[in-house]
Amino acid sequence: MASAEQEQFNADLQDGSIKDDFETNWDDIVESFDDMSLKETLLRGVYAYGFEKPSAIQQRGIKPVVEGRDTIAQAQSGTGKTATFVISSLQIIDESQKECQVLVLAPTRELAQQIHKVATHLGDYMNVTSHACVGGTAVRDDIRIMQTGIQLVVGTPGRVNDMVNRNALKLDSLKLFLP
Repeated sequence: MASAEQEQFNADLQDGSIKDDFETNWDDIVESFDDMSLKETLLRGVYAYGFEKPSAIQQRGIKPVVEGRDTIAQAQSGTGKTATFVISSLQIIDESQKECQVLVLAPTRELAQQIHKVATHLGDYMNVTSHACVGGTAVRDDIRIMQTGIQLVVGTPGRVNDMVNRNALKLDSLKLFLP
């Protein structure tokens, strides 16, 4: 079910309230999620989440990240930046490899939990494990969860650093780091 925020974004995109007023050095624009060569299970999650058409940042930002390019994306609030990097992240994860492949750092616990929630919903039809690794929770629980083979970790710098120092979070298989 689409969130009210996503429904408003789709309406704003359709009526032109959201403008493509930005600079880019990336000319490859993909106007449909179907044309992004996304995994079928990820595509199902994208549509189930309520996305109909990629936003401007998604049209330009998903493909370069999936291709392994260093990418900096800047856009206004509410334009789909979180979904851009979450979709990219889920696309590059090898579901058969049960090790951390994507690490997303967020400055606050609330933002980390929000990003994790988006990743969980977009990855609903995938066999991907994710975890919000944030302060204010039991360190013991994080260590136990990490030992189960988490593929996507979203966390705050302090807790992620603690998990790395304790050897609970191993980054040997990391494919994507989103600071």
